[in-house]
Amino acid sequence: MPASVGVVIPTFDRAHTLARALDSVFAQTLPPQQVIVVDDGSTDSTPDLVAGYPGVSYLRQENRGVSAARNLGIRHCGCDWIALLDSDDEWLPEKLGVQFEALAENPGHRLIHCDEIWIRNGRRVNPADRHRKRGGWIFEYCLPLCVISPSAAVIERSLLIEAGGFNEQLPACEDYDLWLRVCSRFPVLYVDRPLLRKYGGHDDQLSRKHWGMDRFRVQALRDLLATGSLSESDRQAALASLREKCRILITGARKRGNSEIVTQYEALLAQIEGLGA
Repeated sequence: MPASVGVVIPTFDRAHTLARALDSVFAQTLPPQQVIVVDDGSTDSTPDLVAGYPGVSYLRQENRGVSAARNLGIRHCGCDWIALLDSDDEWLPEKLGVQFEALAENPGHRLIHCDEIWIRNGRRVNPADRHRKRGGWIFEYCLPLCVISPSAAVIERSLLIEAGGFNEQLPACEDYDLWLRVCSRFPVLYVDRPLLRKYGGHDDQLSRKHWGMDRFRVQALRDLLATGSLSESDRQAALASLREKCRILITGARKRGNSEIVTQYEALLAQIEGLGA
């Protein structure tokens, strides 16, 4: 069992769902030692809501995005392990207990995640196969899209610090970016059991706010390749994924008649071809 586990919950104008998330934390059969809510500049009743939960540490910052909020919580957490929870999601009561039992049975892992129940617009839906969760060396499975939900993950705090935390320059796909960096270096442990409810379909989701999410995945891949830290097989897989995403963006830009975007990603595609993908 870990010496300690802390929960970091970033939030922005989600008082209407934050109570559900916090209630699910305090219903855990394995209670965390620390609970941190990072308010990313909310203008709703979030401060009053959190004040009603004794023992919750409340941090507030000007609106800087979810990555900055998570990083602030990580820096202020004094625990060995950090469990992330988005303010619109909900853990099942046994979530932390089951995950730390798995860690005890499989020592040496520094990141564990689990399956989840998807709720879209109030109804349960089945995720597509491309969202299927896995354990082990999963770097290549992480390339198409994010396959580890932040709310499902428990990570050694030292690993988050080593990895540099979440990229605050990315307005979206910041989790995709972090998991690529981590999964290129370490295997992950996976519990094949749904231990949280992940809610979607609401208007403030980042996937609705930003068009062309592959733009941010392209940046994450470029940043990772620039480190020179990948094995040759992982490098080739990353280059192939980068090329595919550029082509998707070019096709979409052509349909919208956006010649500037077409030119930008055609130039990048030419560079990638020169690297031998």
